[in-house]
Amino acid sequence: METGTTGTSVKASSLRWKILRQAILRKPNADEQSEIGIKRITRKTKQGFNLLPCHLVDDASHSSDVTVCYTLPIDSAPKLNLTQRMVDHAELSDFEICNKYNIDNTGLVCQWPSEEVLAYFCLSHADMFRSKRVIELGSGYGLAGLVIAAVTEASEVVISDGNPQVVDYIQHNIDANSKAFGGTRVKSMMLHWNQNEISNISSTFDLIVASDCTFFKEFHNGLAQIVKFLLGKAQPSEAIFLSPKRGDSLDKFLEKIKENDLRFSLQENYDAEIWKHHTEFMNGAVSWPSYQKDHCYPLLIRITV
Repeated sequence: METGTTGTSVKASSLRWKILRQAILRKPNADEQSEIGIKRITRKTKQGFNLLPCHLVDDASHSSDVTVCYTLPIDSAPKLNLTQRMVDHAELSDFEICNKYNIDNTGLVCQWPSEEVLAYFCLSHADMFRSKRVIELGSGYGLAGLVIAAVTEASEVVISDGNPQVVDYIQHNIDANSKAFGGTRVKSMMLHWNQNEISNISSTFDLIVASDCTFFKEFHNGLAQIVKFLLGKAQPSEAIFLSPKRGDSLDKFLEKIKENDLRFSLQENYDAEIWKHHTEFMNGAVSWPSYQKDHCYPLLIRITV
């Protein structure tokens, strides 16, 4: 992702270096933690919705990486192995790359809960992807895109991110799971949301999917424009976003959707199993410390031209 103006770029850069300082110090005092607002900014969590059984595989090629094996809860589904960064691991080069490309590094931080929810939603609605061209935006390590490629019989799946480090992980994960894709073409792509030199993929996708990509307001207009740019015009097409409200961030993004002459629908209860897990977290039947609906539960947004 890219910032749109010098002001927002400086603000984002300053924030990244504050987060880096906190990661290096490890034990920030209360004033520093309040100033950075790290919990409000990222809501990073080691817990998720537990929709896809998974376990760690002790075969990572680098000490900073781990491999997670996902068992998809349908008959005859292949297991998927995803290599990703260890939670809470950060390197100075991460922030240097963020500043060089004017991007954020959220795709490296962890496997975000909304990505798991998106992967489960796609798994549960596999028919909608059959024989379709699909692109995932802001994919992180690519769980949802890999699930689509492995179980839905999509014709093509492009798994994209704006961070070159993340794209390297995506390509590694595609290669590691290539036998699971059958006849589906799968590739990684480095894609900035305000990138101009991408005319070769204009209006070519039947479905766009994305999870938790609407938090940073400075990226909203670019995200809305890339959705409009990528959606096919000659056939029915739509974008499927799963995003928590996160204050007014989602509302502000939907304003940009309307400004770009796109239509959308918003749904809170869109899958019985996902809703069940959410209500269990809300009433305390299942423990998720600091679970808040506004920040943790992704709403379903369907966007059309």
